[in-house]
Amino acid sequence: MISLPAALDARMQREAELTFFEYMVLSVLSEQPDRTLQMSDLAARTAASLSRLSHVAARLEKRELLTRARVPGSGRRTVAMLTEAGYQAVVAAAPGHVAAVREYLIDELEPHDLAALCRIGTAVAAALEREQLDAASTAAPRETSTA
Repeated sequence: MISLPAALDARMQREAELTFFEYMVLSVLSEQPDRTLQMSDLAARTAASLSRLSHVAARLEKRELLTRARVPGSGRRTVAMLTEAGYQAVVAAAPGHVAAVREYLIDELEPHDLAALCRIGTAVAAALEREQLDAASTAAPRETSTA
């Protein structure tokens, strides 16, 4: 399982010229009604630090796949907005990503193994969500710049 993210990343780069994390960022934005999300929320949804997300967003911005803007009157809050080119990149990359997940994981498992994997994934996700909520309740709210 440890090599799965690296395999997905290598295939994504080969087929779509995106890192797996870049694809995740664009994919999360594509799922929003207005294709826009605050950077802090995007970081949480991609399990990344704001610093890492800011660096990746800068790369994606140079490729015109997303734009960033400060929220007027909100201090340092910044939103990321998926461009049409970014949306098209996600649409083009998604079938290859789904095929890779099927090839590397789903097709290799028996139905009872898939059911167990779903139960395990749900339990792990719940534990991580609890930890995130605990961390958020003890941390002071903070938004970083668009580095």
